[in-house]
Amino acid sequence: MLIEDKTDKNRELAFIATGRENSIFSEDMRHFEGQLTDKLKGKRVLAIGAAGSIGSATISVISGFEPSALHVIDQNENELAELVRTLRSSSGGFSVTDFRTLPLDFGSPATRLFIHDQSPYDFVLNFAAIKHVRSEKDSFSMLQMFDTNLLKQARLLRWLGEAQFKGRYFSVSTDKAANPSSFMGASKRLMEHVMFSGEAVKDFGAEIVSARFANVAFSNGSLLQSFPRRIEQAQPLAAPIDTRRYFVSMEEAGQLCTLAAVCAPDQHIVVPKLSPDEHLVLLEDVAKAFLEHLKLKPVIFSDETKAVQATSLLRGTGSWPLLLTPLDTAGEKAYEEFVANGESAVDGAFAALSVVKYKSAASGSIGRLINSLEDLFAAANMSTLPQQIDKDQLKELVAAVEPSFLQTYKASAKTLDSRI
Repeated sequence: MLIEDKTDKNRELAFIATGRENSIFSEDMRHFEGQLTDKLKGKRVLAIGAAGSIGSATISVISGFEPSALHVIDQNENELAELVRTLRSSSGGFSVTDFRTLPLDFGSPATRLFIHDQSPYDFVLNFAAIKHVRSEKDSFSMLQMFDTNLLKQARLLRWLGEAQFKGRYFSVSTDKAANPSSFMGASKRLMEHVMFSGEAVKDFGAEIVSARFANVAFSNGSLLQSFPRRIEQAQPLAAPIDTRRYFVSMEEAGQLCTLAAVCAPDQHIVVPKLSPDEHLVLLEDVAKAFLEHLKLKPVIFSDETKAVQATSLLRGTGSWPLLLTPLDTAGEKAYEEFVANGESAVDGAFAALSVVKYKSAASGSIGRLINSLEDLFAAANMSTLPQQIDKDQLKELVAAVEPSFLQTYKASAKTLDSRI
């Protein structure tokens, strides 16, 4: 009963952001059900960084098609435990014979040893990422982002190549990779190049697919997830003013990744068919709708101090402060897009998804990028005092592969850590 209540609550919250009671991918899930069953039943699946919102939603979908092995790697031990409890409490039952969770860093020697210890996988899905624009506040955080999103992925591909992996490799991307305005978006665009280009590992021999998609409503670390927490902690809600975003539910995110990982054509990026006129929503409207869902009337503030002070004054009155802030922090995009300049999306075989053919970077540029980043990290590990790296150097590394980043990057002295 509690599980059903939690599921119903998640659907209610998702409806606030998406306005949809049913998944937009329901038709595709029905259409591809036979193919999903044929390709997943009895197969071996490795999911990396899959204890978070998107990964766990995808694992939930895949587990229903009865793979013979389902192995999940994630450094977050607490979320791994929660994933196990959720799957084993599923009302539909859980019938994966070889189910394992491992609290590993996917770029560590332990992961390489584990991959070589196992029989080759049929599917490898990678959800591990530093995925927030908030995380590019300084060069140190950005180096960690590049290490996680680029170098560790290159390392993982090499290890899979060593283990004779010949199945399908999927790594989740983001809408922010299309014409990136942030280093985070740029790192995910470079991630696409690392996985598709073949320059991380020669003669890989696997099919490779990815997906870019919208914000996942009330997912871990998201602005919307902060809304119920702010209420619980008697703090104001906050949202950027005049800012529109696309949203999918966690159920839709899991279905999208499953369809992409299993059914999308090789060397393609899957994107949802979301219309600006129909599906873009104002973040401030979502915040207002959330408060109204709790039977609270939003009181608008533009000053952070006044909004914080108003919380205690408004508590118990049926009203709640909502702080609206300008969109003037580094890397924040005023609008979302899934297809970059020079790319084109085609319908393919899906009803609610389009596919984008991977557009390659200049030959050799990805190999040089990987080598440059590896040299930076090797120098930082030397016994002599390391040379500091600044944002301009990292921007030049990105621009060597994506020259347009010099124009599309949105610079600002302000970061999201300067906001509530």
